[in-house]
Amino acid sequence: MTKGNILNHEKNDPKARPFLKWAGGKGQLLEKFAGYYPEELKEGKINHYYEPFVGGGAVFFDVAARFDIKTALLCDVNEELILTYRVVQKDVFKLVNLLESYQKKYDKLDEPKQSEFYYEVRHDFNQQKTTFNFDRYSECWVKRATQIIFLNRTCFNGLFRLNSSGGFNVPAGKYKNPKIVHTENLLKASQLLQSAEIKNTGFQTVESEIKINSFVYFDPPYRPISKTSSFTSYSKHPFADTQQTELAALFQRLDKLGAKLMLSNSDPKNTDPEDNFFDEMYKNYHIARIPAKRMINSNAAKRHAINEIIVTNYRVQNQEIDL
Repeated sequence: MTKGNILNHEKNDPKARPFLKWAGGKGQLLEKFAGYYPEELKEGKINHYYEPFVGGGAVFFDVAARFDIKTALLCDVNEELILTYRVVQKDVFKLVNLLESYQKKYDKLDEPKQSEFYYEVRHDFNQQKTTFNFDRYSECWVKRATQIIFLNRTCFNGLFRLNSSGGFNVPAGKYKNPKIVHTENLLKASQLLQSAEIKNTGFQTVESEIKINSFVYFDPPYRPISKTSSFTSYSKHPFADTQQTELAALFQRLDKLGAKLMLSNSDPKNTDPEDNFFDEMYKNYHIARIPAKRMINSNAAKRHAINEIIVTNYRVQNQEIDL
């Protein structure tokens, strides 16, 4: 793979998709989400895009491919996630080459040896964490990003889960011929990321960085809809009701600054019709409910359609608002 190859991947090619499987990913909802983007974005009046909880990045890749965005700020508190984004942005060719070597080695092994190889990579990944420098970009980042993508593609159910010590603890999955390296998609993602600033930081950062003519999409860790469901294990930082309230306050401040805002979250009314947590929190804004299938669940029978909410500080044409 050479740098000249990227010239063949123009912006009007099929869109880039998330290069990591991520809990709460929005790939399946993009068609619906597109109907909730602000008209100013579609009219070319918005130049700056912000995503303080970038996760898998499905919405960013969709917006960046559809519209003429001059700059983007992508943030997340998960340092491993941000590391991988920056490697895709800066060193996609080295990343692809190393992933190809992992793919070739993995494909030559039988199933027991594939599992053994998986645990060797996981062990090395976790051992390196205590001394790894996440603050200064270096050649070591390419190997770690390769390990993250490999583990993500071959672990059980595509989960990213950390134990109390911050170690990746997902067991090996059982797949027939998993595709570890998606070369074309990585090249397209790298191209779209060239206009982005990528930061390992909390959602509050967006307030000091906001510019005029901006669109901000918030996709925070979802509020659990049951006592057993939670996305907090995808980061060592908790995101409870206190943080949801802080985010709502930021939403209000950015609204006063004139930014166009869109937020998604779980709908508490899926399990308790009387739970008005978000309805009260965002009562001055537009709230819509859309069906979504939860894709990451150890029990396939539980991956059924449930409602999620979309909150905007602008009215969407022909939008049905649930108040």
